[in-house]
Amino acid sequence: MSNPFNKYPYIVIEGPIGSGKSTLSRLLSEKFGSQFLKEKADQNPFLPKFYKNMAQYALPTQLFFLFQRVEQIKEIKQNDFFKKGSIADFFIYKDPIFARLNLDDEEFKLYRQIYQFLEIKVPKPDLVIYLQTPVELLKKRVDRRSIGYEKTISTEYLEKIAEAYSNFFHFKYEHNLLIVNNENLDVIEDPAALNMLLDKIDTMKSTREFFNPKVF
Repeated sequence: MSNPFNKYPYIVIEGPIGSGKSTLSRLLSEKFGSQFLKEKADQNPFLPKFYKNMAQYALPTQLFFLFQRVEQIKEIKQNDFFKKGSIADFFIYKDPIFARLNLDDEEFKLYRQIYQFLEIKVPKPDLVIYLQTPVELLKKRVDRRSIGYEKTISTEYLEKIAEAYSNFFHFKYEHNLLIVNNENLDVIEDPAALNMLLDKIDTMKSTREFFNPKVF
């Protein structure tokens, strides 16, 4: 199989919480020796408070992530990172999805002003891989990893996030995109499935394609 970073030097894996984007990003990084830009949710001091009181802590939580991601992503501008490629498990261009879901109108207006100022400094990825995952599976994975502050995440909240992601990637995102059906095939733990995904990336010819592998 070919190295996907030869074709797409900067790849982003995205999907709702529990979709497996961090694990897949790590696997690809380790397999091909690429730079891994990992979302550092555990460093956000507002996140545990947010899941307990979303209305009160939504804005500081969102702004902390925004500034953190901008600082992280600046690193890929260094030429040595592009020699082996870079992969990230977060996508700054989808941040407004969460902002619109969680902020009131005035907070969102302030957020947009800050976001628009910072966005121009961030390079677009060469390829985004969106892991489209059923809500039931998202909930199962979130519960299984037993992170304390995630235990209060409701199915209803996951449904809203999944719907917002789907709307964004299916109808609004216009750059190189691979939408992966993540329901029946475990691309995270099955080596054969991972190889199928890599083959699909290698044969992509259009800016928007779908990976819906058959399970036997």
